[in-house]
Amino acid sequence: MNKKLVLDSTRETHSLYVKERERERVLAPTECPADLVRRRLEQAGYDVADGLQTLGSDEIGFLIKFIYKSNLLGGAGQEDFKVENFEYIDLTGRSLKTIPIILHSHAQTIISLNLSRNPMLEIPLDFIQSCGTLRELRLSNMAMKKVPQSVRHSISLNRLDVSCNRIADLDDSGLDRIPLLSNLKAQNNRIDKLPSFFPQMHSLRFLNISNNKFQTFPSVIPEMTNLVDLDISFNEIESLPDSIGRLKHLERFLIVGNKISVLPATCEGLTRLEMLDCRRNNISDLSLVCKLPCLQSLWADHNTVHALSLVVGPRLQKLDASFNDITQLIVHPSAASLNLSSITTLNISYAKLSSLDGIAFAHLTSLRNLRLEHNSFRSIPDTLGALLELEHLSCSDNQLDALPDSIGELQKLKMLDAHNNSLTELPASMWQCCSLETLNVTSNLLKHWHDPPSPVVSSDALELLVAQSDNQRKLSTAGSIASTINRVLPPLAHSLQNLYLGENQLTEDVLHPLTVLRELRVLNLSFNEIQDLPPSFFRNYSFLVEIYLSGNKLSTIPTEDMHRLTNLTVMFLNGNKLQVLPHEFSKLTSLTVLDVGSNLLKYNINNWEFDWNWNFNKNLKYLNLSGNKRLKIQPDNSHRMSMYPQHQQIQSMQRKVLADFSELTQLRVLGLMDVTVTSSGIPEDTEDRRVRTSLSEVNGMAYGIADTLGKKGDLGMLDVVLPEFRNKRDECIFAMFGRFDAVPMNNRVSKYLCENFSKVFTTQLERLNGNENAGDALRRTFLLLNKSMHAFLTVSANLSRKLSTASASTATASVFPTDLTLLRNGASGIVVYFEGKTIHVANAGDALAVISRQGTAHLVSKKHEPFDRDETKRIRAAEGWVSPKGLVNEDAEVSRSFGYYHLLPAVNPRPDVFRWELSELDEFVIIANRGLWDYVSYRTAVDIARSEKDDPMIAAQKLRDFAMSYGADGSTMIMVVSVAGLFEEKVSRSRQATVGSINETEVYMARRPQKKTDDISDVALKRLPQEISAPVGHVALVFTDIRNSTILWETNAAMPTAMRIHNSLLRRQLRLCGGYEVKTEGDAFMCSFQSAMSAVLWCLEVQRDLLREPWPIEILSCAEGREVTDSHGRIIERGLSVRMGIHCGTPVCETDPITHRMDYFGPMVNRSARIESSAAGGQIMCSADVMREIKERVLSHHLDNELDPSGKSVIDSIRRIGLKTVDVGETRLKGLEIPEHLHLVYAEELIGRQEYREPDLRDLGPKDQRSLFTATQVRDIGLLCVRLETLATSRVLRPPARKGSTATTKDEAPSEESGVILHADPSSLLPSITDKATDEELLVVLESLSSRIENALTRMTVRSMGEQPRLLLQGIQRGDELDERTLLHVLSLLTSVLPSQLDSSS
Repeated sequence: MNKKLVLDSTRETHSLYVKERERERVLAPTECPADLVRRRLEQAGYDVADGLQTLGSDEIGFLIKFIYKSNLLGGAGQEDFKVENFEYIDLTGRSLKTIPIILHSHAQTIISLNLSRNPMLEIPLDFIQSCGTLRELRLSNMAMKKVPQSVRHSISLNRLDVSCNRIADLDDSGLDRIPLLSNLKAQNNRIDKLPSFFPQMHSLRFLNISNNKFQTFPSVIPEMTNLVDLDISFNEIESLPDSIGRLKHLERFLIVGNKISVLPATCEGLTRLEMLDCRRNNISDLSLVCKLPCLQSLWADHNTVHALSLVVGPRLQKLDASFNDITQLIVHPSAASLNLSSITTLNISYAKLSSLDGIAFAHLTSLRNLRLEHNSFRSIPDTLGALLELEHLSCSDNQLDALPDSIGELQKLKMLDAHNNSLTELPASMWQCCSLETLNVTSNLLKHWHDPPSPVVSSDALELLVAQSDNQRKLSTAGSIASTINRVLPPLAHSLQNLYLGENQLTEDVLHPLTVLRELRVLNLSFNEIQDLPPSFFRNYSFLVEIYLSGNKLSTIPTEDMHRLTNLTVMFLNGNKLQVLPHEFSKLTSLTVLDVGSNLLKYNINNWEFDWNWNFNKNLKYLNLSGNKRLKIQPDNSHRMSMYPQHQQIQSMQRKVLADFSELTQLRVLGLMDVTVTSSGIPEDTEDRRVRTSLSEVNGMAYGIADTLGKKGDLGMLDVVLPEFRNKRDECIFAMFGRFDAVPMNNRVSKYLCENFSKVFTTQLERLNGNENAGDALRRTFLLLNKSMHAFLTVSANLSRKLSTASASTATASVFPTDLTLLRNGASGIVVYFEGKTIHVANAGDALAVISRQGTAHLVSKKHEPFDRDETKRIRAAEGWVSPKGLVNEDAEVSRSFGYYHLLPAVNPRPDVFRWELSELDEFVIIANRGLWDYVSYRTAVDIARSEKDDPMIAAQKLRDFAMSYGADGSTMIMVVSVAGLFEEKVSRSRQATVGSINETEVYMARRPQKKTDDISDVALKRLPQEISAPVGHVALVFTDIRNSTILWETNAAMPTAMRIHNSLLRRQLRLCGGYEVKTEGDAFMCSFQSAMSAVLWCLEVQRDLLREPWPIEILSCAEGREVTDSHGRIIERGLSVRMGIHCGTPVCETDPITHRMDYFGPMVNRSARIESSAAGGQIMCSADVMREIKERVLSHHLDNELDPSGKSVIDSIRRIGLKTVDVGETRLKGLEIPEHLHLVYAEELIGRQEYREPDLRDLGPKDQRSLFTATQVRDIGLLCVRLETLATSRVLRPPARKGSTATTKDEAPSEESGVILHADPSSLLPSITDKATDEELLVVLESLSSRIENALTRMTVRSMGEQPRLLLQGIQRGDELDERTLLHVLSLLTSVLPSQLDSSS
């Protein structure tokens, strides 16, 4: 080093270069290499405890390298490369220190020059001046701190890109000297202000300053009135200035990922704005920008909008307001004033809407795409039929019980997605949808399918016509038969191609109408109640590509028409009762995916003439036989020959081939879990093939795994299961690595991680210090794996080059990638490490784990997405950036991952580590990649898995099948691990109490057998345990009520949505805790339980879960629902507050003759109701009898040995929650003579409620229940008030004349309007309204203003009547006879003056 750096005239001088993120730069004199290394390692996820300071230069090459290079000019010269076109020059990443000499002689020709990712810091002035036709210059990713001085001399330059550098300011850039500069990209720098000369750049039209360090909106931008396109996304801007309206020519405006809460009123000056992208801010009101005259697209998802205005501008076409807490759509009362005909795309999904306005629907006549999923709708207006242009309708994940009949009028509808609702039938009019191609009604309550409409042809007759058509294809009559078929078939039969009917209640009796759908490509009937398929079921499905019949009760598959399915590539038959697969499967010549797992399959190699064998379909890529515990794969050693000579030779060959899988050369996944295999022909597990042959039990825990290749057919995910890890019986590992959107060669990354994780993790566990734990070892393992994998991939790539050079064989060269692009691949990873009764979960990326405890989903991992504000901040600190699409550097979809070495350290593999102590309450762990979690919520996934809790393999397969039905088309992998086996010794043999809910055994005998006629109108409840039979005899009753619900209903628009959240929570916990819903009255519940302890547990769980529910903003903003914390900072109040009362005894039990549900009567019921009314919001009030049981069973341990396992599990659950009691004393209850000794019961974490004084809205009044207003909104209402009061005096309010101006002169006569115009400052006529005013102060002002507005309107109404009131009064005084006409006239006058009073009195 000294020899190279010594200043000797006889030696070449050298400089130290830094190479990172696929770019080189000269190390600045002020930079210290050691500090730089430390900073990069910290950004890459390393801690000091990870040996950060001991990592040597050889170990950090994957992250950063230091290279000595000569300072002599060199690099790419004229001899280094050939250029055929000197107009467009791309020199990206050539390690250039200066411009190649060859370009100097062609400078006049260059139009576009890209010098990105080169270490040069300056461009020769003479070269720039010679480029007389240069229009575009790209200087990105060059680690520049300043714009090169010579750039300002490029007078012909139009487009300049200096993005992804280290520029802190542009003050000395001289960009104002470039007269024609129209496009400037300066994103991903360190700029926090713009220079004052920017307004002088009159040609600048496009400006991108996103991903910088702006804290406030640059003050010079409003002066740049020629701007057409402005992007300031991903800064820290909290507000827009009032001067924003001066950008009269602005057409595109992007402010994604800031902290803006209000769009100022001056935005109405953006009269030419065509596109506004304000996603991921805190904006609550979009009404102003919606009305902009030229606005065509508005993207506003992930904000805080709670009321969406549908009064829009004349050109608005696309409106996306998804992921907002919208509870109401604001529609102008006059239908004529609606201007909705221009909207073609409307997205209000993931909101909190409880209903839709039919008036608005009637005017969305141009709508083509409508997304309503994840709301709380129970119905869609019948005016949906007026949307004649509609092509795409998504209303999934709502509470719909029916679709409107008018849906048949939508003749252009192509896709309808209504999965995960509560539909009991589809309208018959759907047969008339002549363009419908995709219909998804998975996860509903469908029991039948309407027959095709007239002209009526029976299914049997139609099948006969089809058969005749097929048999007479070559005859002249075939044409007439086909014509007849086309004439009798309804329109839907000609259009529908994809039909998803999974998880409904369909039986084989309703399948005949489906055979009319001859154009089907995808048919999903999984998880229904189908026992047999009709023999001719496949006859009309010659175009079928995918068929899903999983989770039914099929024992046979019809084979008569199997030869017709020549296009079939995917068949799922898992989870049925199949014992054999017919030989006719061999006729499925295109079959590539076959899942027959979890059946009752047996296999006899001698029966190959009749039974199917996998070797008959050599195109198979995916074959799953796992879960067939009776299946044995073994070669035939009997040497028994066929009696037919022509079969003997074939049999000899079959013995050698049929028992193995060597002929399946395209196989990617082979599942043989729980299958007995004695054959030696099982293929090896490679990076291109996953073979599973283990048992489905690890360390006493049953587990299941399911996966899919996805539409691309690539192996994207690989799994790791290690029983008895480190030879310890209480340790094991479940892990998965890979990508959902699989790309070629990405499996090499996944395979390396799978093969090396165990070894590295074992080493790190052994090196732990005394104060460290497994979480530290997991973190270091992730980081070390990523480092070592870089070396492995680099060696592979270098070997690839050598092989490609040495051999001309394509086969040899294709073994390895031909360059280092493999280093640009990445893989998410998750590891679940069981250590006794403790699990440690580490994940990086979008693979997550969820634990089910008592049926409640608990996320024990973190999704790493670039849009997360903490992740965005970390990425920016590591010199990365986030695009508006949510990609890191416009590349990676995740912010943490293995691989992606070109994005290090912005994307690094440092995991989030979670620790969870298991208990008897825990049921199972779901581990999955985004193929599940992007389409199925945590709660729904737990509910689905619990419905198959006895078999984790079927549970995993069911989750996978549902994910595919919901839209997952990539490489999906799901593991379900039952933790019940860890506690079987403590719970005797009661698997029911550990796998199911904690007290399912207690209520098992009370569960009603499921009947097909059960009237359950909620698909979410359908997945939960059955409701118990109504308790009789000695029971516990619970009454509940929402605090101050009457006032909330009158004043808060979000109450319909809040009520559905409340009801859903209470009913869900009733199923999990074994309660019986007696009845509801308004928002009050009456429930019964078989034991007082189950009632107490239910109340505790509900009170805790109420704090976690996703309440609408209006509820959380009002006095009744706002968040309250105790002295320890714990949340004790949030959302609706529910009071509860518990009492036990022996009531009179009678079945209601109307509802057919059990009801309870008598003094015990009355006392229970009075106990509930004595509680305050958020409190659980108990009678003396209940408290006596609590003391004996929960607070005392001397009866523990006498409890049965189910009762003990309930008590253990209460103890784990923690119980705190407060003695209220004897209380006289209303209407009851004998007082009751009452006690309050709290969950331990909520004991702070005892000291909290709840807001009594009966004292505060309705004003405290309204949602919060801003000071700006109140000022606007005040201005309206003053104007109305001025109009009531027959004058017009105008602002006062400015100083120095004269309205009239002495010589001028006053105009006719001088007495009509009132010049005054409106603020002087209003009370003082400051921005710091409290909610209560604003509400007082609002009440005052409302009274003034009402008085002004009344006066204006009276004035508009003219002389009529006076004439009527004079007539009455004279004693004129009042006929009926006169009385009606008087009534109309009174109604117009006092409408509200008359309405309230009536």
